[in-house]
Amino acid sequence: MKKLLIVEDEKMIRQGIKSIAMRAPVPIEEILECKNGEEAYEVVKNEVIDVMITDIRMPGKDGITLVKEIQVLPHIPKIVVISGYDDFNYAVELLRCGAKDYLLKPIEREKIFDVLIKLEKELCEEKEEAEKRNLVWQQQLRYCMLGEASLDSCKVTFEEFLQNEKYLLCCTNIWREDWLEETNILGLTKMQHQNIYIMRVSQKQLVQKVFCEDYVGFSEEHAQFEELKIAFKEALCARKQSFYQESHQIDYKDCSNNLIKIKEKEKQREENETNSSRDSVIELTQNEIDQYVQLFGTSKWEQNDKFIKNLYYNVKCGKIAPEDFEHTMQCFVKGIEDNYQSVIDFSDTRVLHHKSIYEYDSGSKYLENLMEWLVELHERILSEFSDFKNKQKIQTALIYIKENYNKDLNMAVVSNYISMNYSLFSFTFKQYTGTYFVQYLKDLRIAKAKELLEKTEKKIVEISNEVGYENEKHFMKIFKNHCGVSPSEFRKNSYVGKAKPVH
Repeated sequence: MKKLLIVEDEKMIRQGIKSIAMRAPVPIEEILECKNGEEAYEVVKNEVIDVMITDIRMPGKDGITLVKEIQVLPHIPKIVVISGYDDFNYAVELLRCGAKDYLLKPIEREKIFDVLIKLEKELCEEKEEAEKRNLVWQQQLRYCMLGEASLDSCKVTFEEFLQNEKYLLCCTNIWREDWLEETNILGLTKMQHQNIYIMRVSQKQLVQKVFCEDYVGFSEEHAQFEELKIAFKEALCARKQSFYQESHQIDYKDCSNNLIKIKEKEKQREENETNSSRDSVIELTQNEIDQYVQLFGTSKWEQNDKFIKNLYYNVKCGKIAPEDFEHTMQCFVKGIEDNYQSVIDFSDTRVLHHKSIYEYDSGSKYLENLMEWLVELHERILSEFSDFKNKQKIQTALIYIKENYNKDLNMAVVSNYISMNYSLFSFTFKQYTGTYFVQYLKDLRIAKAKELLEKTEKKIVEISNEVGYENEKHFMKIFKNHCGVSPSEFRKNSYVGKAKPVH
């Protein structure tokens, strides 16, 4: 349990109960103390108390009066009454008022333990049941707000939640669950990639304080459940304005004028389009977006940077609607993914976030992360392309080596032939073949020499020249180091191995 309240006018008894409760096999986050009924009533009125242990006989407001008066409060704790009088009438009356147990003084530790364990179990069961009901209700609300359903049962619960007040919605990408239960504010997640907080009008200042450093949008005030869908659209619209304007808190009424202006501009643009004066920066066809996607993989990719920043400037200034910006950017990012999927790391969470623009705090944050990702991806594409070109050149080099291994060949000659930097050729050749150039050439020449020794009667000096070694002694030394035997011994062993057995 979170909070236990002990109401007892005698300090020693009060502290004794607290000491026992602190040792109970039940987790208690906070234990509060009151010395009379007046103090206790104010605490229960202003805080969410899980369990209240109260004496009956106290000066001023006694335990019976306290128990009766708190029955009308929004949150009624589970009540345990303690008394020095074994009075059946007291017990009956208090149990009728909602008390869960009646304990006699002097209080036994085990009895308090038993009561707290029992009440903790009840609290856990009630919390679990409430969470289930709340999930169902939240799902129903979500359907109603998205226009997928209209449920009368949901309406009744919603009106009870409002307590005869008007309501409004707050929309943001930030999810804060810890304060919802205490404030009785309703939170809904995954509402078009945003989080929605439904509150009574009297709670708006509290929400503004909680989200004072965040970018949020507020709907107008509403009274009817049927207006919930409209309120959601208003809050989402205000959130988008907050996102682009980078103003921490925007009310729908403050951004509605901008929407009117945007619609007027759109209408004007449609009229201009008939006169062939369409603004190619503001309104892009899918074909134009595809062109920017293709440019991304080239040295002209900076045009994408200009295109995106220009588009963002237009939505920030109110020249285009947020929805147009969203659509264009989603098409662009999807095009990038489709065209360059082989070099994209899809485990990077930024890939998903770039499709859901408003998961970022603000427009500048979105733009910063998008451009960072695009720069990294562009460099990766160029690297992959450069690597592909290098591999093609190495393949050309290998063909050249196989055709010219018998000539005076070295790395400088080959790298110059394929027009590649000497150092880059050395590195790339090793990466591609798994061995260094000198060793590769040596292995190739020795393999050809072994073939000639096995299949021909040519002299050693002739074979040496034929595989690219002008110095016979140098050839013989290299051959022996490589094969363990001299060329003559290799030929002899080859003949013996091929000779037919004599019977």
